[in-house]
Amino acid sequence: MSCDDVTMVPTQEQLVPRGKTRIRSTKTFRSYDQDQMLLMPPSLDDWLPDDHTARFISEVVDELLDLSDIYDSYAEASGAPPYDPAMMLKLLLYAYSTGVTSSREMERRCCVDIAFRWLSANTTPDYRSLARFRRRHEAALGDLFGQVLVLCCEAGLVTLGRVALDGTKLRARASRRKSMSYERLGPRIEEIEAQVATMLAEAEATDSAEDEAYGVDKRGDEIPEELRRRETRIAKMRQAKEAIEAEARVKADRHTKATTSKKAELNKQAPTNTVAKTETTVVDDDAKVAGSTKATTETVSPASTDTDATQTPIRPNPKAQRSFTDPDSRMMKTNDGFQFAYNAQAVVDEGSQVIVTTKVTQAATDVNELIPMIEATTTSLKAAKIKRSPRVYLADAGYCSEANLGHITKFDINALVATGRMKHNERVSESPRGRIPKNTTRRERMARPLRTKSGRIDYARRKAIVEPVFGQMKVRQKAGHLRLRGLQGAETEWTLHSICHNLRKLSNARVNAGLAMA
Repeated sequence: MSCDDVTMVPTQEQLVPRGKTRIRSTKTFRSYDQDQMLLMPPSLDDWLPDDHTARFISEVVDELLDLSDIYDSYAEASGAPPYDPAMMLKLLLYAYSTGVTSSREMERRCCVDIAFRWLSANTTPDYRSLARFRRRHEAALGDLFGQVLVLCCEAGLVTLGRVALDGTKLRARASRRKSMSYERLGPRIEEIEAQVATMLAEAEATDSAEDEAYGVDKRGDEIPEELRRRETRIAKMRQAKEAIEAEARVKADRHTKATTSKKAELNKQAPTNTVAKTETTVVDDDAKVAGSTKATTETVSPASTDTDATQTPIRPNPKAQRSFTDPDSRMMKTNDGFQFAYNAQAVVDEGSQVIVTTKVTQAATDVNELIPMIEATTTSLKAAKIKRSPRVYLADAGYCSEANLGHITKFDINALVATGRMKHNERVSESPRGRIPKNTTRRERMARPLRTKSGRIDYARRKAIVEPVFGQMKVRQKAGHLRLRGLQGAETEWTLHSICHNLRKLSNARVNAGLAMA
């Protein structure tokens, strides 16, 4: 009998898969069977805890927010039926509140995460739909921020006693390798133009050979892929160069107007005195940020008119850089060194660290944002139908300037702004009392309330009010790195992060606010 005629009968041990092999033990364990069938269809609602954040976000969107503007935008939309905006908004808010900012990761979570599956009603929106929804409703996020601020106010989370203003850097989605400084743009453009000219000459000389290579159906004059790529690079370089030159012209015009107005003010104060003609130096902000010691200067007469300023050739700072992937971003100093970033501003209330208003700028410094943020705070409170105003604004030395201090004094704004290092001729006593001398400078006037007992107590709270907010948003919500490119995209994401931050504060206090889930 041959081996082929023998029928091998497997034993009972051979029938048991290796993964099913049980280890003998005297201990009794709970039953475990991944193949166990359920008697009734499963419900995701039973799997999600009652106090889960996803439930709170779903209730806020369904019951408390007005989404009419978002729904109205689909009135004239054509094509396949879109996903429900309420569902998409819930996914975005919950994703950003948990640090998930990638649309592809949101799509993956809708398959493997119970909270995401519960919010999406067991559907899986593709990442393109999520990304388009986020971009499409950028304008509506500002209104949603105001609605959430109203909810926080109604819950008693906004006290409007002390409010702190500060800025933080948000890393742009731009690589340092995809950028170039102004001094390198000119030679590099000429170099690539020479390469393009050489390639065009070679292409023209080999027309007949290309016709044979491309075939009868081809014209033979198609631009090679390498040439198209180089021409695209030249176009991007020209745009970056023109943007730097335009920014330099704007700064020169602004500096000329400021110098002219300052001279006029001096002439009013001392009409008999002659003001010496001085040369002013225009220093590019990018040079300050980059720490460059070789700042480009431009001589401008203080009495020159706007026409003269525009006719004067502007020399941009050679170290000024532009990114090709995100031209709106600027080189700024961050915790990771110099990176392309945006400057995000926020005004935070002391009561529960609720954000009152936000803004994103391209300026590396905060000095020009004090007055606009105070005005934005007033506008935000009026839009939320809050009639009260903050008792005192708190800001660090980065917001201190003669113009800002003068505006605060002129409009009687109660603000405490750190003056930084005083000049050698400026003196303020440790306990200032009595009348303010007439010859007191604006910095000395601001330093007086900062030296009083109440001023010290108020300003000591600045860091404790605003700094934790930035820390929570960057660590928990991953707000330090942006996904969207462009200034508008940065504003959209910063507003979205601010909404999620305020919702988290509202969720923590929902029992006291009467918003407990049924």
